[in-house]
Amino acid sequence: MSRSLLFASDLSQENRAAFARALRLAHEQGAALSALHVLDPYLPHRTLHDLEQAVSDDISATLTDLREDYALAMPPLMIQTVVGEPHAEIVREAHERQASLIVLGMHRKRGQKELLQGTTMMRVLRSAPCPVVVAFTPPTQSWRHIVVPIDFSLTARQTLKEALIRFPEAQITLLHAWSLPGERELGNQAFYAQWRDHEVNRLRTALDNEVDSLMDELQGVPDTQLVLEPGNPCDVLGDYIKRHSPDLVMLGSRSRPQQPNPLTEMLLSEPHCDVMICRPW
Repeated sequence: MSRSLLFASDLSQENRAAFARALRLAHEQGAALSALHVLDPYLPHRTLHDLEQAVSDDISATLTDLREDYALAMPPLMIQTVVGEPHAEIVREAHERQASLIVLGMHRKRGQKELLQGTTMMRVLRSAPCPVVVAFTPPTQSWRHIVVPIDFSLTARQTLKEALIRFPEAQITLLHAWSLPGERELGNQAFYAQWRDHEVNRLRTALDNEVDSLMDELQGVPDTQLVLEPGNPCDVLGDYIKRHSPDLVMLGSRSRPQQPNPLTEMLLSEPHCDVMICRPW
């Protein structure tokens, strides 16, 4: 795995927590950190020259404040400004530096799902060559409780693998939302309840086997907790986050980038914790 992290800064106050998280992750993973800011290409050249120095000074000052506020170690760091379209330059830099992770700040228009699609954040998520962290919570500690929604897909398996490799000391909860046909019409019938229990137990066994198979590939990883809950995946995940307050939710991105994952949209429009979006393979 390439030991290089890329943090994309927009210089906003909301971006500070993401910068601090990037510093903590770089230190924990023994990685170098690149702090990148993309300048508007339509500004006059003289203005761009002056802005480059001002941006570098601002990032350096923020870095000093964050290290003092959160007692963060200093990883190998490079501050860089480039000119262009923000999402394209972030993705290009991630490719060129073979970044193992991109860190972004949370979208400012929270609670407005319809405004997400055109943002730099969503465009980076669709095109990034590596996992992307969208962070907004103060990084007072490492991520201790991580939730990974799972099913039987390759995407879920890859996301779980990323969680186990990257965060071997965290408590990892595997969350599966299930539903069965006939629940509304027959849910109060004794024969149906018996059949439902049998099917859920069969589902749990199948998921346990999937997880055990992955564990066999990755020796030395911690045990995980498997939680099965009935309902729509968005409702189940949302309710679980509100009840248990995890530090991070890890999701796999869709193989068809123009079809956004409803779980991703829910988490990023009304965030309650940090989010990591992983490639499907």
